[in-house]
Amino acid sequence: MAKTSTSRQPRNGTRIDKRLLRKIPGYDPFETAADCHFDAKAARFAVGFFEECLTFTSGQWRGQAFTLQPWQRAIVANLFGWKRPDGTRRYREALIYVPRKNGKSELAGGLGNFLIFADGEPGAQVYCAAADREQARLVFNAAKTMVVAESEMQTRARVYTHSIVYESMGNVLKAVSAEAYSKHGINAHGIIVDELHAQPNRDLVDVLTTSTGARRQPLIVHITTADFDRESICNEKYDYARKVRDGVIEDSAFLPVLYEASVEDDWTDPAVWQRANPNLGISVSTEYLERECRKAQDTPSYENTFKRLHLNIRTQQDVRWLPLEAWDACDLGEIDESELEGRPCFAGLDLSATTDLSALVLVFPNDDDSVTLLSRFWMPADNAEKRERRDRVPYQTWARQGHIELTPGNVIDYDRIKHRIDELGRRFNIREIAVDRWNATQLILQLQGDGYDVVPFGQGYKDMSAPTKLFESLVISGRLGHGGHPVLRWMASHVSVETDAAGNLKPSKKKSTDRIDGIVAAIMALGVQSAAETGCIFDEENVEEWLVW
Repeated sequence: MAKTSTSRQPRNGTRIDKRLLRKIPGYDPFETAADCHFDAKAARFAVGFFEECLTFTSGQWRGQAFTLQPWQRAIVANLFGWKRPDGTRRYREALIYVPRKNGKSELAGGLGNFLIFADGEPGAQVYCAAADREQARLVFNAAKTMVVAESEMQTRARVYTHSIVYESMGNVLKAVSAEAYSKHGINAHGIIVDELHAQPNRDLVDVLTTSTGARRQPLIVHITTADFDRESICNEKYDYARKVRDGVIEDSAFLPVLYEASVEDDWTDPAVWQRANPNLGISVSTEYLERECRKAQDTPSYENTFKRLHLNIRTQQDVRWLPLEAWDACDLGEIDESELEGRPCFAGLDLSATTDLSALVLVFPNDDDSVTLLSRFWMPADNAEKRERRDRVPYQTWARQGHIELTPGNVIDYDRIKHRIDELGRRFNIREIAVDRWNATQLILQLQGDGYDVVPFGQGYKDMSAPTKLFESLVISGRLGHGGHPVLRWMASHVSVETDAAGNLKPSKKKSTDRIDGIVAAIMALGVQSAAETGCIFDEENVEEWLVW
């Protein structure tokens, strides 16, 4: 492609040597080249396209020439410099595995533009793909902004809301997502999959991959941060890339670019951050990672998030959540229930299956932005001894001490629970009761008939994440008074949380080693309290407004 009208020059030149090409961590492209050869002129052309024709689209460098960092230059030079004996591209697939804030979307947008403007493929169809429309548009919008900012490119193309068309070649760049799964029939020359870890399944990737079969030299680039330790298309590609890097699998057409720390590394060490973040000090600041690391050390549930998003360490979804020392620090002595009589409170009710523990927790907001919890538990009397032997938990002792009420028979007595709630309602001003819909239909109707405002409360991330984070904050900051209730302490000692790709949290009954009903009930109560006080559904956007430290 001709030089642009602005005549920008690459700041650091376009010299390509073996040392640069070997900057891919742990990978030597020469060792696996087979009969392929390196074309320095083609590599310089690709690097020059970025640095002469493209600009940064956001941040402090917006509008400035897209000067590639050495690690980015190594990727571009390897992808487009290596040739097969027939002159076509050596690399047909790449995994660029880099933590957040290292400029992945900008690099991906630049790759998309190169594939339609400068790759020499007539009728090229190039797709920016992601799990949802918003994510797919991040890369596409970066590419579009680069085109609009460069007069020569803009005059050669038609730029639309969802596509860029290079008319003289019949080439097009589009954004697609897994939400709009109707990609059969396309003939892709280039595919850029952003945040591969967020793909809900492999369907979109498989369809796009198979759509390249008729192309002369297609290129598929996956760009992502680490996924959780689970079966996923992201982990499949990562495991394959690692084997190619390590020489376990011979695949000269796959470029493995893996920037990561290991599980054995000290994740608080800045030297480890540097190794995992090639753009540290440029697009991601050391100060930012220091702040995030402190947050991870102070907030245990954030530790895995920090490791996964900022160090590319593949972590388990479930994490041990609450430090027991922080929980115990919230024990300020036995709660005098008489002092709470008449005060407004919010309740969370977690009903068990017929033979297990059920829990009710009342949350009383205090003037100093702390909360006080009152907890009640029920269990069928006939099961207590057997479950005590099986679970090795002192249910009967707790019952004798008044911490659990044993109901007659071998199934939970919902009428008894309703009767106890009515007693509490006469003592305390119960504003709302949050109830898990599961197992609760009849009791919900009965409580509503008694005049209570009963709120069905979902157990997914949407409803549970924000109050779960708030619960954690209250514990860590010492603002959750629980009176040392032994059953609640036992539950706090083993509760685990699940985390999704967006960093949302929720307590996990499946992952926790034992019962956590009281913790779940308390979180639901916090959820309806916040909704009542803010006048809106409790979500991530109003957490900070509700929290006063």
